[in-house]
Amino acid sequence: MLRACTVDELPLGESVRIAGPEPIAVFNADGELYAISDTCSHQDASLADGWLEGCFVECPLHAALFDLRTGVPSCLPAKKPVRTYPVHVEDGVIYVRTEAAEVAA
Repeated sequence: MLRACTVDELPLGESVRIAGPEPIAVFNADGELYAISDTCSHQDASLADGWLEGCFVECPLHAALFDLRTGVPSCLPAKKPVRTYPVHVEDGVIYVRTEAAEVAA
């Protein structure tokens, strides 16, 4: 597991980028924590720098929307999903389980 930050360091509507097997973005969307690959599947842009809309993040480069729950894009130009990672909170610290990454079919 990778340590992301403390719960207090990730306010509602914000994200943090962490290093892992690949860069990972962790989001606090309306009090729910999600972790996905930080790099847009359409072009090399950081999703942590994108705009959070409910449980979707909009890529800052070309406005592709990704579902934080599944990693699946909901509009063009992205066609491929990004990986999602399970998030675990222990003693107020947010951890991401990289060994259990999933890619939506």
